[in-house]
Amino acid sequence: MSRRSRSFSPAPRSPKRPRIDHSPLSSEDFKDGVVLAPMVRSGALPTRLFALKHGATLVWGPEMVDKAILHAERVVDPITGVVSYNGKSRAMFTTHPVEKPFFIYQLGSSDPELAVQAAKKVMSDVSGIDLNCGCPKPFSTHSGMGAALLTNPDLLCSILTALRREMPPHITVSAKIRLLPSQQDTLKLVERIVNTGISALTVHCRTRNMRDRDRAMIERLGEIVDHVRGMGSNIAVIENGDCLGAEDAKRVRETTGAHSVMIARAAEANPSCFSRTPLQDVEKTLAPAYIRLGKYLDNHWGLTKFCVAQFKAAHVSVKKADAVKFRQALAQAKDYAGMESVVGSWTGEDEFLSIKEAIEARPIWGAKQSVKQSPTPAKEAEVRTPQGTHNPESPGSGAPFMPGNRHQPIPSIISGHDALTPTPGGGISSPRYDILYTFSAFIMNE
Repeated sequence: MSRRSRSFSPAPRSPKRPRIDHSPLSSEDFKDGVVLAPMVRSGALPTRLFALKHGATLVWGPEMVDKAILHAERVVDPITGVVSYNGKSRAMFTTHPVEKPFFIYQLGSSDPELAVQAAKKVMSDVSGIDLNCGCPKPFSTHSGMGAALLTNPDLLCSILTALRREMPPHITVSAKIRLLPSQQDTLKLVERIVNTGISALTVHCRTRNMRDRDRAMIERLGEIVDHVRGMGSNIAVIENGDCLGAEDAKRVRETTGAHSVMIARAAEANPSCFSRTPLQDVEKTLAPAYIRLGKYLDNHWGLTKFCVAQFKAAHVSVKKADAVKFRQALAQAKDYAGMESVVGSWTGEDEFLSIKEAIEARPIWGAKQSVKQSPTPAKEAEVRTPQGTHNPESPGSGAPFMPGNRHQPIPSIISGHDALTPTPGGGISSPRYDILYTFSAFIMNE
């Protein structure tokens, strides 16, 4: 597989004495928790903040490609404190200092030097760097990134080794992989990855070619956990695949022996799923607050609109007709002002301060809210797959199944992202996008 051309941009200068205003992460901080998965588009800043408010122990950001972030300009909003990494026309990635102690930045790379440069560019705003070794989508695999690294373990491990060697001790390095078709090959790969010195390993319990409709093979993870333990390693092994929420995480841990559980689709549908009592009637209890927060943080309307359209939960007090009315208003809205009659007064700052207070009230490390594992694993734990949702990390129709697949990325006017980064956002305002968006919202409501 051909390597991408190297960037000639100079590497950012590393601070001699990096300021650490919170306790740095360790392998132990990746354990006994339920964490938010890296999700393209759905893992936006407002989603991460709501996830932390409702109990997520750590949050992963959406994958950012090394070259994209290297050419970005870092800008801090003097009013809100939002940190934006801006491209030519939009913010490619945003974060906020309030999430930093819990925030893991996911990096897409197929070059050790570029990976290190990109990690150094953002390390003042994150607590850890996670290498994406599992995304099967063309925008990752066509450049040798994501799931393509699974078939190139030498390159994969060289990137992790370089990151661990060059990153300061207070920045953790971790990886997220998928299962290989052969369990024996998976164990060999895991052993090599663990020996690079990482702090945590997330295993998406599907293979590269599996779709979201395929049940996650969580039963294979137990042997991987035992293998890591048998190596004498103390790193955290995190399960990803088919977990429905905080309560369901108990089942997953009992079945797999994993130290923690990562949630994607359930969190996309309801960011409060990390709570033992997740929100219901999300059109009333979650969506208005999310929209107000998005406006305050200057989150691009197209991204906010997309995230809110994914929300789904049980209806208790909200009638079906009212829910449909809300969805229709959302689909027709062209900007935040288009939702003013639905969400009421614009008190986004109050929403942010409420979330900030909830996050800062949490013990940062050591006494985190944890998901306790029962002493006796269930003999026949039920395995479930969430219904009616799509997998944020599942292959698209053009995803490669064989190395010979050379499908090109979907044009940005339709996909909402450019060729350098899989993180869509600003600049999405074309009529074609609105038509596609309305159609997808309609499908979700059926």
